[in-house]
Amino acid sequence: MISEMASNILSMLLASMALSLLPTGSAEEQDLSLGYYSKTCPNAEAIVFEEAAKVIKVAPSLAGPLLRLHFHDCFVRGCDGSVLLNSTKGNVAEKDAYPNLSLRGYGVIDRVKAKLEKTCPGVVSCADILALVARDVVVLSKGPYWPVPTGRRDGFVSMANETKQLPPFTANITTLISVFASKGLSVKDLVVLSGGHTIGISHCSSFNDRLYNFTGKATPTDIDPTLDKYYLAKLRTICKPNDAVTFVEMDPGSFRTFDTGYYKLVAKSRGVFHSDEALLQHPLTKAYVLSHAGASESEFFKDFGDSMINMGNVGVLTGSAGEVRKKCAVVN
Repeated sequence: MISEMASNILSMLLASMALSLLPTGSAEEQDLSLGYYSKTCPNAEAIVFEEAAKVIKVAPSLAGPLLRLHFHDCFVRGCDGSVLLNSTKGNVAEKDAYPNLSLRGYGVIDRVKAKLEKTCPGVVSCADILALVARDVVVLSKGPYWPVPTGRRDGFVSMANETKQLPPFTANITTLISVFASKGLSVKDLVVLSGGHTIGISHCSSFNDRLYNFTGKATPTDIDPTLDKYYLAKLRTICKPNDAVTFVEMDPGSFRTFDTGYYKLVAKSRGVFHSDEALLQHPLTKAYVLSHAGASESEFFKDFGDSMINMGNVGVLTGSAGEVRKKCAVVN
């Protein structure tokens, strides 16, 4: 079954290889292309998909974290695999910064990389693996397929203090729009990519202030008035004050299925993060949320693929820049 699915993904890739896709910026600057490894490692994408499928079959809860890894990589130094690098003596890397301490899935990326190194050593970058795995776990979660332009190379630098560039889950809509714009991403990209919260979980600590300490008074009545009161009551039965261990499903009931359930929740003021609620504070993002809360998934699926391609083009290294790491956690 896994091999058949991998074959189908490869067939879709080959069918799209003849298409040209111009990423953000000029072609001379970025040079990403569909089927970049068609000659140097022709089975690369099939291998990535097959390994991802094996993982998701036994640990479906890793789909959300693996999608998040790609997102966190691209928002710091661009999509260059810097989020995967280990800290070294004298330098704290991105993965050890506070915003990334909850990231998971590094072992999956290492597993995929090891398999590719056996087949075609020194060819497929870790940055490309992140982009391909993100697409594949969405497909494996019953979400959309999109053609991923490849050719990224891996960066040499990873610094914890640069994770300040990541959009915080406490951000208001003005901050979110500004952060996305700084990466060349639109307001539509913001609301579409937020839809990725349809899969995965969140620790209570990421939104507990909305339940118990919204204005700093830290009293039982100090709650976020924008959060649906019935949902808030339910969350308080799960998450206790200062709870740093417990987690909740971000899209309860279908957190392992990529669908429009996230927008249905946000439309009812039941998104767990401040940044989810913030989508109702801008006319375009609010309109998108409300439209997709009751619409078919086809338009959202297409939009999500387009926005993932846009994000995957942010600050990439190509050509002679960077390197292709032998192991994703360390530079060569």
